[in-house]
Amino acid sequence: MSIRVGMISLGCAKNRVDGEMMLYTLREAGFELVQNVEHSDVAIINTCGFIEDAKQESIDEILELVRMKKEGIIKAIVVTGCLAERYKSEVMKELYEVDAVVGIGGNVDIAEVVSNAAGKVKTELFPEKDKLPLCGGRIRSTPFYYSYLKIAEGCDNHCTYCAIPMIRGKFRSRPMEDILNEARELSEKGVKEFIIIAQDTSRYGEDLCGKSMLPELLRKLCAIEKLQYIRVLYCYPERITDELIDVFASEPKILKYIDIPMQHCNGRILKLMNRKGDRKSLTGLVNRLRERIPGVTIRTTFMTGFPSETEEEFEELSEFVGEMRFERMGCFAYSVEEDTPAARMKEQIDEDVKRRRQEIIMEQQGRIMAENTHKYINKKIKVLVEGYNRDDKCFYGRSAADAPEVDCRVYFIADSAVPRIGDIIDVTITDSLDCDLMGEA
Repeated sequence: MSIRVGMISLGCAKNRVDGEMMLYTLREAGFELVQNVEHSDVAIINTCGFIEDAKQESIDEILELVRMKKEGIIKAIVVTGCLAERYKSEVMKELYEVDAVVGIGGNVDIAEVVSNAAGKVKTELFPEKDKLPLCGGRIRSTPFYYSYLKIAEGCDNHCTYCAIPMIRGKFRSRPMEDILNEARELSEKGVKEFIIIAQDTSRYGEDLCGKSMLPELLRKLCAIEKLQYIRVLYCYPERITDELIDVFASEPKILKYIDIPMQHCNGRILKLMNRKGDRKSLTGLVNRLRERIPGVTIRTTFMTGFPSETEEEFEELSEFVGEMRFERMGCFAYSVEEDTPAARMKEQIDEDVKRRRQEIIMEQQGRIMAENTHKYINKKIKVLVEGYNRDDKCFYGRSAADAPEVDCRVYFIADSAVPRIGDIIDVTITDSLDCDLMGEA
């Protein structure tokens, strides 16, 4: 009888791709994969360890698996991903019911690890981070019509608040031809939207060619006949070149959507973060993007309560958000991450102050986004159909302005032809609710 394996994957899309590659390895090794960990013999939890909230979620999920193991529902627990890499032996020391802890470099050995766990053999495996494979098969966990394409691993930016370089290692670009081959294969299988991800997509190719190869990669992806949509995430502001903007503006397959994690606008705070730029340079970038890519959706993220952030510097950030009126935005309260330079900085901000500032920015952005929806009323937009809401008796999907899981939705009715999930259809917008749109197919 084969060993049944289930997986819970937490955190970012990059970690999700790692999990999909592990599932492929396990299937090829003869394990039976199950959708629900409750039906598994060995449960893998692919953890996130980026910020405090994510770490707590990972720990809570491990504790739930521990409960299931004690009750005899599952037989063994394997912990992988960023939390495992970051805290190594501490995980099994604190949670002795865990049967294996595997750093990211050990993902390639996941079949042996699972086999050992099923046989009651404890494993702690922490090879070099660069052993994490960039290429290989994977079992996609996303709906059939979209897929993430991870083009690089690790990070060399060394932002002072961030533990990613410690966890994931140095920046490594994936060979371009391998990316293109995977995109061709997936587009033949019906994938319509490819979402380009890395810790810093705009840095792609620098380690291989001495310069960013993202523009060339995007052009070559656009040449794949059946590929319809390309969405690009995580472009650092200082690396958005005129060449990259030209590609966005000229290639119809590239969605006019660009994700730029700005983090702040005050020059002093950005310098403390080991980030480049200031309010003037960021304003210039936003204006340049909107001028050269008409209708572009700019998504960004900001951080409140970074060490020594004054009320005046926070007010500058609030003014900047109000002035720029970003189409999409997230804001996070600064999280103290041990062993990072920012954690050692003086003048740490009170937790309540950080949260209050975050709430102010998010409430402000909520009003901006609600006002922005009015420009779509009576207009026809393309929508990728994702499902049907039985309670509200309407379909829902995403526009070009919306990435999965983080952005908004379009709800619509279809009185004649019933759309299929994965279809791209025209929807006439008739109303809005907060940040979501409503319309008719």
